[in-house]
Amino acid sequence: MRVITFNLRFENDRDGENAWENRRDQVIDIIHAYQPDILGTQEGKWNQLMDLQEGLPDYRAHLPDREPDPVVQSPTLFIKKSRFDITGGRDFWLSTTPEIHMSKDWDSAFPRMLSYAHLSDKIRGKTLCAGVTHLDHKGTEARYNQAKIVADWVSRVDSPVVLMGDFNDSPDSGVHRVLMPPETVLSDTWQVLKKTEGPAGFTHHGFKGVPQVARMDWILVSPDFRVEDAAILHDHVEGFYPSDHFPYMADLTWRGSTFSTS
Repeated sequence: MRVITFNLRFENDRDGENAWENRRDQVIDIIHAYQPDILGTQEGKWNQLMDLQEGLPDYRAHLPDREPDPVVQSPTLFIKKSRFDITGGRDFWLSTTPEIHMSKDWDSAFPRMLSYAHLSDKIRGKTLCAGVTHLDHKGTEARYNQAKIVADWVSRVDSPVVLMGDFNDSPDSGVHRVLMPPETVLSDTWQVLKKTEGPAGFTHHGFKGVPQVARMDWILVSPDFRVEDAAILHDHVEGFYPSDHFPYMADLTWRGSTFSTS
């Protein structure tokens, strides 16, 4: 089971040569190249999500009860149709009023959301819950409280969990700690493989290809999964990158099954 988390960089005309219209095909190409079974995106505006839905016919965009809104940047799951059936799921806002559209609290610069889907594995005959989120980039208090909301959600899910997203913090932060044991049952796929922390693992690069800031894009999993491999994808075309973040990929297997990324 291959999982990729991918901050798309929102559609912004001020990005010049890195504007979405110049990156769209490259984003679609990299997804086709790596063939994730579950893809979680961040920062996608409605037009971007529609572009991906059109360019990825083998995937189903999970847009539970969403109305088209050109302003909202929504964390979104794309599920490979041949691998999973979507049996449920929803969106909610990471605020004290999670049912109120675009609600935010504390010092959050923007409204933040978690989207999740209940999935049935057509190959293994098992079920899981996949979630994707994007925590605030400025508000320290907000980011911590948003992580606590996500941790509480994990504790209430009664099935195996795969959680991915841009957490806008480092792996030595309080945000990371609140999502790890004993607060949750989750493990960080990068750390499970004992990969080195530091610039080589940083996932933000500002379109320059030079790792910056922190390893802020994570894939976290419950004990139901074995982590077989993980990689930060540095793909580019002659120095032109598909986003200002590197996608992060993890290959997982169900405990008790043989290795397969299909």
